[in-house]
Amino acid sequence: MTTNTGPTTVPASGTTPLAAPGSTPLAPPVTIVLAGARGHGRWHVENIRRLQDKGLVRLVGICELTPLTEEEFGGELPAQSPDFGALLDSTGAHVAVVCTPIPTHTDLALAAAKRGVHLLLEKPPAPSYAAFRRMADGVAAAGVACQIGFQSLGSHAVPAIRELIAKGAIGTLTGVGGAGAWARDEAYYRRAPWAGKRRLNGVDVIDGALTNPLAHAVATALALNGTTRAEDVTRIETELVRANDIESDDTSCVRVTTVQGRPVTVAVTLCAEHPGEPYVLVHGSEGRITYWYKQDRALLQRAGHGPEEFEYGSTDLLENLVAHLTDGDALLVEPDSTGAFMKVVEAIRQAPDPAPLPTDAWQLIPAENRRVVPGIEALVTAAADTLALYSELGASWAPPKEVST
Repeated sequence: MTTNTGPTTVPASGTTPLAAPGSTPLAPPVTIVLAGARGHGRWHVENIRRLQDKGLVRLVGICELTPLTEEEFGGELPAQSPDFGALLDSTGAHVAVVCTPIPTHTDLALAAAKRGVHLLLEKPPAPSYAAFRRMADGVAAAGVACQIGFQSLGSHAVPAIRELIAKGAIGTLTGVGGAGAWARDEAYYRRAPWAGKRRLNGVDVIDGALTNPLAHAVATALALNGTTRAEDVTRIETELVRANDIESDDTSCVRVTTVQGRPVTVAVTLCAEHPGEPYVLVHGSEGRITYWYKQDRALLQRAGHGPEEFEYGSTDLLENLVAHLTDGDALLVEPDSTGAFMKVVEAIRQAPDPAPLPTDAWQLIPAENRRVVPGIEALVTAAADTLALYSELGASWAPPKEVST
């Protein structure tokens, strides 16, 4: 997530160092600097307050280009500075939460890492695979802990579903689909200079439907397929289009071919007529599991049994990072476990700019000031169900698929 908007399964060994080799666990409260306190950053402010009330953390600094007022913040403010590095130095913070525009993630993460400051870095972690690699390698070399903010992967449903798969509850795993049909109005694309952009001032942004607002669908589908690292990906096909007057895709699908031999297809839109909950669909030879990741809810359907529905809890990723630093708990979403997701980001970055949909393929809802693509919900559902791309499902407006290997 960026200022405008939390692959993995729990690592088996939990071997990520607390900091430099030989360092001792931190004692709570762990001190925190938040970079980006507006937009989605407001969620982080409230979450930090929740953990502060539990005595686990203390907010010691906020980095914003324009300082917050006490009225805006909702209470007494900690130290503020537009200079992230200087703020880390002056506060001596243990942890930095980075919730800033996508192109700034890598440099801010490395600025924290070189000071020995641990990280919660919002998704997507970087706008390109090269920038991601520079960040991940730099953080690893510095010996600091880094959690990537794919909050859906903190859900207890993820290991539970993988256990169901391992036990053969749906037979042999054959593939995973993902579906997201959301709606965004025109104001969404005017909320920040980088919103809806592929590039800004010559710098990659890649703020598309698959890479930012519905990135959780991609990351979670990959995780449930067991495809988390970059080397697990062998081929990526993308179809990117837009109904809105933006650079990036607002209606798109991707199919990932994996070393496991199972496809992962995710279809999304921000132009739904009737928005619904996004989900991941796990296909097996003898059944399926539907996982509504924002609700931590799963439905198991299999041959010879009635449907079974499960609800799960979730571990907050900042709380998990704090527990890692104080008690040695395993991190849930380490950088390298988002490598497969970043390969998808890279394929989208390298693809031709999304084609505008023909004017007869979308409509404007004036009362809501948003554009919709009639019939898109059915296509999104069909793609997750069949693991096919829009063009293979007969969408007349679908562009030729782009293939990345």
